[in-house]
Amino acid sequence: MQVFKVQGMTCGHCVRAITQAVQARDPAAEVQVDLEAAEVRVSSRLPSEELLEAIFDEGYAVSLA
Repeated sequence: MQVFKVQGMTCGHCVRAITQAVQARDPAAEVQVDLEAAEVRVSSRLPSEELLEAIFDEGYAVSLA
């Protein structure tokens, strides 16, 4: 499980956008978004760099937690 700090998430649309962005690169990925904590947890075989890029490409400031 990889944990990322993501700034700018505010609603269900953000959750869907991030989930879809990650699963577009790894359809088997499990994505858990915690809006209050500004965290995204991802269980995936992809390297963290690729997951960071997927979230960043959706327009969010993201870093490893």
